[in-house]
Amino acid sequence: MDVIKKALLLVAFVTVAAAQSPQTPLSDSRLTVHTLLREDIFAGFLSDDMERFSRGEKNIELLLEQRPTQKANLLVWKGSANLYRAVLAHESNRADEFQRYYRNALDLFAEAAKLTSGNDGVAAITGGSFVIFADRLPKEYRAAAWSMAYDNYLALYKLQAGVIDRLPVHLRGEVLTGLAQSAQRTGRSEEATQHLDKILAVLAGTPYEPMARKWKANPEAAATTSLTCMSCHDAGRLAARVTALNGK
Repeated sequence: MDVIKKALLLVAFVTVAAAQSPQTPLSDSRLTVHTLLREDIFAGFLSDDMERFSRGEKNIELLLEQRPTQKANLLVWKGSANLYRAVLAHESNRADEFQRYYRNALDLFAEAAKLTSGNDGVAAITGGSFVIFADRLPKEYRAAAWSMAYDNYLALYKLQAGVIDRLPVHLRGEVLTGLAQSAQRTGRSEEATQHLDKILAVLAGTPYEPMARKWKANPEAAATTSLTCMSCHDAGRLAARVTALNGK
């Protein structure tokens, strides 16, 4: 159960964009690498704040030195950052730069997946990264990207299928919508419909319900819309976590 909770909590990284303190307390071993990194990295993903994003990238390198047991998790964060830079390069018509960053991203995801420890976030971060960015890649890369998203979300779902009804809304929502959307994008129409039915059953009355109903009513809309990122965390999670740990 602990393994399931850790994996699922990391799916939440897909929708986080929050304020972070100017100096990230990297030396505080009570904080996971995910807590330390996600807010700066997602400041780039969702707000194009490249100053904070670059800080996040630098912190990945520092943490690779400071926390070698977390290598898999850190490599997958680095892969996610490279994927974002690849997308930015593509959208700016810098083809050579896109190729370099995209190859780096794939290599980092693959290396992270091979490691057998310090890897609780690998599937969530890999799958979540491709759900965010697959449709922004060049067309010839999208099918493979969505396939990777599907494989990683399916792995997460297999971990928590038996307890999904009891999970917080955000965790239920992001796993099920990530799986439904990646199934749709990879041509698994019947499976996508089954996941939509599950969303409607266990997420009724939540922000995930309206779009799931839209997809059911108009399957053609699914190709150009997104199910994910319908609920987000409050701002300042890192600061709040530090305050809680310090008993303030």
